[in-house]
Amino acid sequence: MNFERTSSSLLLSALLLTQTSALVAQQAAQVLPAAPTVSLDIPHSHNPIETYRAAHVPAPDLANSARIDTLVHDGVLELSLRDAIALALENNLDLAIARYNIPIAKADVLRTKAGGTFLGVNTGVVQNTPGGGFGGFGSGSNGAGAGGTSGGAGGAGAGASGLVQSTLGTGSLVSSYDPNVSGTISYQNSTTPLSSEVIYGVPTLHQGDFSGTVNYTQAFATGTSIAVGFNSDRLTSNSPFTSLTPELDGSFQALVRQHLLSGFGLGPNLRYLRIARNNQKISDQAFELQVVSTVTQIANIYWDLVAAYEDEQVKSHSLDFARQTLDKGHKQLDLQAIPALDVLKDEAEVANREQDLTIARSQLQFQSLLIKNALTKNLDDPILEAMPVRPTDLATVDLKAAPAPAAATDDLVEQALNRRIEINESNIDLQNRKISRDALRNSLLPQVDLVGYYGGTGLGGVDNPLTNTPSTAPGGYGGTFKNTFNNSAPNYYVGVNVNVPIRNRVAKSDQVRSELESRQAEVRLQQQRKQIRIEVRNAQYSLDQSLARVTSAMKARDLSERLFTISGKEQELGAGSALQTLAARRDLATAESALVAALTAYQKAKVELDRATGQTLTANTISIESARSGTQPASTTTKP
Repeated sequence: MNFERTSSSLLLSALLLTQTSALVAQQAAQVLPAAPTVSLDIPHSHNPIETYRAAHVPAPDLANSARIDTLVHDGVLELSLRDAIALALENNLDLAIARYNIPIAKADVLRTKAGGTFLGVNTGVVQNTPGGGFGGFGSGSNGAGAGGTSGGAGGAGAGASGLVQSTLGTGSLVSSYDPNVSGTISYQNSTTPLSSEVIYGVPTLHQGDFSGTVNYTQAFATGTSIAVGFNSDRLTSNSPFTSLTPELDGSFQALVRQHLLSGFGLGPNLRYLRIARNNQKISDQAFELQVVSTVTQIANIYWDLVAAYEDEQVKSHSLDFARQTLDKGHKQLDLQAIPALDVLKDEAEVANREQDLTIARSQLQFQSLLIKNALTKNLDDPILEAMPVRPTDLATVDLKAAPAPAAATDDLVEQALNRRIEINESNIDLQNRKISRDALRNSLLPQVDLVGYYGGTGLGGVDNPLTNTPSTAPGGYGGTFKNTFNNSAPNYYVGVNVNVPIRNRVAKSDQVRSELESRQAEVRLQQQRKQIRIEVRNAQYSLDQSLARVTSAMKARDLSERLFTISGKEQELGAGSALQTLAARRDLATAESALVAALTAYQKAKVELDRATGQTLTANTISIESARSGTQPASTTTKP
């Protein structure tokens, strides 16, 4: 019966402490206001058992979106620029990789709410899609970070021996804010032969010990920690000199520790959480930057596809004319109207045009493969891989239309400084540096802790029938438990623990380095602002230059077209030869190819100016929320 009462009491104590821990945990979570972000992608359940079950993350969906099927007509994938961007937002794997950083950042916040250190998030731009280079001047290379990312805000730098560690987050020790309940229940039996009966009164001592302990520990963001423990045991003995058998013991202790200097206050103790929340903001900004980068890259790939498609058309028409000229030459040779040498020259011209067309078609096939790779999650379907792509938006510039007044360069620079995501990322990273700097200043202080505890002890049991000495202790476990907490046998302690590190060189070094890293981040931000100014000006200059190049190429094409027309008429009148007409047609094809290249450069210059001024998303009417979900509205697709 006493055994059962002891077990029930221990379980009741564990239940009470568990409920207390849940209440304290709820209060600890309210120390800081929740960040204005989307809720954690971790399933919430009122079932406490779910806390100890592994969360399941679904496998990535590697099937292409259904949109691509709606764009296939007669075995040809017809794409507008809007279609290409919509497909990229749904299928591009660079974006798919970057999307995982958002819930990873949220998981980091959850970790730091419990007092754990932040693990960090990749915030660089993923650049694993070949083609359509990205960067300040329209081209770039793959990043060196995880997942092919470029360096992001707050990323670790590469040193001579590998990664250079930062002082970000360094400071005094942070204990766990999650309550912890531990306990043990045990039974021990011992039989000990004795050489003398003087002490215990029996030749062989039999003892039994059934004991249980319950402990509760938790830390708080103020630098406070508590530990509550309850111990109980039931002792039996065959010794006649034992007054109580079984003897029931109970004791408890509630200890409180408060940091007074190093580790005191919300600043150093919530630095992990604040940095993790800032990293979450950086992660959101980084994903937006990833969308901008990917859209810029897709636009460049698309206009390269347009250039290859139009150049193939130019080369095809040029070959058709050369073949027509050769056919006429064969007929005239049969009539002996021209020498055989002229036909041989016509054949050589056809061979040259066939070579040009072969090169143009292979370039078109390669550009088609690049854009299909950029707009799909997989190319396992051989039909899709071999399917030709026809762009529906061709590169044009209406030079006759009145040009819109261009914004002043200073206004464009100011827009870029206000809109560019990289500036926001660096500003948030600078906040993290300041949080770490303040925490390290606090860690320089000596550790002074105020410590105190209060406890009590209770004793009970049944009088030993082998002894005639009556006991005043209560007979049941209930009385023992009551005496443990009724202040009948109190224990208490109050003290101050002081730990003063002599010289304190490690903490001093970290604090100085943190100050230097913070100042370095300020200089890096200023450098970034200067770089954006250069990018905007360079993008505007490139747009002006490409427009002038288009104007010149149009005039050259028109002149070549007039010369070709005149040469054709002269040939019809007998004043010119077929070779002169072929040469004029070749010059026209060259001028048309140059115009295609100029128009493509103009369109890509517009894309780069939008990127440099931070207007890519606005110019393409892209919703970040839709980009996060990987689904675009059906109206985005251009109808054939």
